[in-house]
Amino acid sequence: RNHLAGILGLSVFIWVVIIYVLLYDRLLHNSFTSPDPSYNLGKLESQIKEEFKATARLLSDVKKAIESQREAREAEEEKAAADDEVRKEDERRLQALSGQGVIAVVVFACSRVTVRRCLDQLIKYRPSAEQFPIIVSQDCQHQPTSDVIDSYASQVFHIKQPDQSEIYVPPKEKKFKGYFKIARHYGWALNQTFFVYNFSTAIIIEDDLDISADIFSYFLATLPLLHQDPTLWCVSAWNDNGKIDLIDTDSPDLLHRTDFFPGLGWMLTKNIWKELAPKWPSSYWDDWIRQPEQRKGRACIRPEVSRTKTFGKIGVSNGLFYEKHLKYIHLNDKYVEFTERNLSYLLKDNYDSAFVQKVYESPIVTHQELRSGNIVSAGAVRISYQTKTKYRVAAKALGLMDDFRSGVPRTGYRGVVSFSYKGRRVYLAPPPRWKGYDLSWS
Repeated sequence: RNHLAGILGLSVFIWVVIIYVLLYDRLLHNSFTSPDPSYNLGKLESQIKEEFKATARLLSDVKKAIESQREAREAEEEKAAADDEVRKEDERRLQALSGQGVIAVVVFACSRVTVRRCLDQLIKYRPSAEQFPIIVSQDCQHQPTSDVIDSYASQVFHIKQPDQSEIYVPPKEKKFKGYFKIARHYGWALNQTFFVYNFSTAIIIEDDLDISADIFSYFLATLPLLHQDPTLWCVSAWNDNGKIDLIDTDSPDLLHRTDFFPGLGWMLTKNIWKELAPKWPSSYWDDWIRQPEQRKGRACIRPEVSRTKTFGKIGVSNGLFYEKHLKYIHLNDKYVEFTERNLSYLLKDNYDSAFVQKVYESPIVTHQELRSGNIVSAGAVRISYQTKTKYRVAAKALGLMDDFRSGVPRTGYRGVVSFSYKGRRVYLAPPPRWKGYDLSWS
């Protein structure tokens, strides 16, 4: 900016010299053509005075512009220094909070002012601000959203993803640029949470999620399972098949294991992030995390009845998935105090044998018989599938999600999708001698 001011000053000086030369040249010309040299001299003097006045005004304007730029620069520097001090103070406070039993709640925000809806619920339902500090990580530099977050003052910690540079996107994926930015944001925010603030556990919440009143009890009660069982690597509050007619609303306390990473409100530990961080992808992080190289045969815990529900119709997926599926997910409305429940049945050594027995002792029926209600026996039933096509036909007929990621069907465990249909437990299951997921089923 100082360089620019110098250029402006030099330009004004050159302009004055040029005007003076032109006027002097005009005087010389007129002195030879006019019969009254004194008249020409007076006229020139008047013109020179006017030009000097104009030049003085211009110089004054230039000085004001330079001063304004200096003040703006100083204000920016002061704001940057103040922001840096706030950042350092927040960092110190968060590090002081990150003790044993404290779970960071990381809210990912960008340009939706409706983040207020999510934050209001988190603050309302968390049992303690000290036990569940809320960190709102914002990308995009969207000022209206930033203002909303800042309005919560000390109730939340507001951090901002600093790298707003243009991100590289392969030419064929230009329309998916948003997914690249999201992956960059997640990587940075989780590094901050675990490696800078030093939390041992974090709950990931997107800014467009509604939550149930018992979500914190759910995460508190399942955290010991993550520490105790090495075959678990996340706890999710989401059921991909959580539509009202596919769940048992009379069993809000029922939890399941799943090989499919659900996301949409989930908990992970620092040890898992240490494993993922060095190889974090540049895009599509959720599908990447579902790959066998990352999953390594591990499972997540999920609820029968979802503890989260998205209200964000507008996003990188353009609302199509929301209209077709997400808006129909049922949010739990029956409070369960999970911390008072014995959840040891979810440990692999306890769960698998009982699960396999329940599934394969159930009588086989067709999806047509199930839909028509033409089943004589009471209790759970099993629909068998041997191919990807047969699975998808049955899933579509019953209203289930019919897609696969890295060969795993949504909510699947050992290839089995467990759901409720007209008050009956149903297992959409492969043959008993199941040998694992087929990666070509994607």
